[in-house]
Amino acid sequence: MTGSGSTAVADAWNGPVGAHWAEHHTRYDAMLAEFDDALFAAAAIGERDRVLDVGCGSGLTSRLAARRAARGHVTGVDISAPLLDRARSVTGGRELPHVGYVLADAQVHPFPAGAYDVVISRGGVMFFADHVAAFTNISRGVRAGGRLALLCPQPGLPDGEERAALGRLAGQDRPVQGELAAAMASLSEPSRIREVLAGAGFADVEVNGVTRRPCWGRDAPDAVDFYLSRTPGLAVPDATRQEMAAVLRPYESGRGVLLGAGVWIVTARRP
Repeated sequence: MTGSGSTAVADAWNGPVGAHWAEHHTRYDAMLAEFDDALFAAAAIGERDRVLDVGCGSGLTSRLAARRAARGHVTGVDISAPLLDRARSVTGGRELPHVGYVLADAQVHPFPAGAYDVVISRGGVMFFADHVAAFTNISRGVRAGGRLALLCPQPGLPDGEERAALGRLAGQDRPVQGELAAAMASLSEPSRIREVLAGAGFADVEVNGVTRRPCWGRDAPDAVDFYLSRTPGLAVPDATRQEMAAVLRPYESGRGVLLGAGVWIVTARRP
């Protein structure tokens, strides 16, 4: 789920954060899957394309790309060892022999020159320590005329305040969480996205908003349990759990607890 970042952020993705995403990969994938159609429509992957999936996490986007590039090749790269271990374990070599995974920092990894037709990323490019340097490095691996299709989070929607309320109730104010949140928001403004990609030499940058309502749990208590499980060892009294469930109860539906989320679908081309 991540390309690069500060030491604390990288340690988190190779520690408790990465371990949690790996353990609950199906749940995270189901949440993010709300945006897959928009991302892959923008990527327009052809059957012979060579695809680089930056911040591939547990590999679902790499596998989806591989089914589109049935006669091509897909390389997933991520800095999180727990997530790549999960990716390798759930990617069938017989079904998808043209998928490979690389444990690396995409900001500095020596990608083969012009090796890729398409670069995709479902929320893995915000964590770079230096965004321009990272995309400049990635661009070296993209052939002339090759393209990017990226997903970056928008600034919070109104019911994002509910997630902020959950954090306050749970007392989640640890420094690494602040660093992760800051990194997550680092490409939330279209002007910044355009500045970064132009600075890295990409052209025809387009940024389009997509809003969906991912499911956080089957009901409010289940969503609270999942939310709190993301911070191992966090002790939360039952009364606080009940307060947190009350915050989420208005968002219960027949599909579960649905909280609004907005992303930018970003496309660009290497001249």
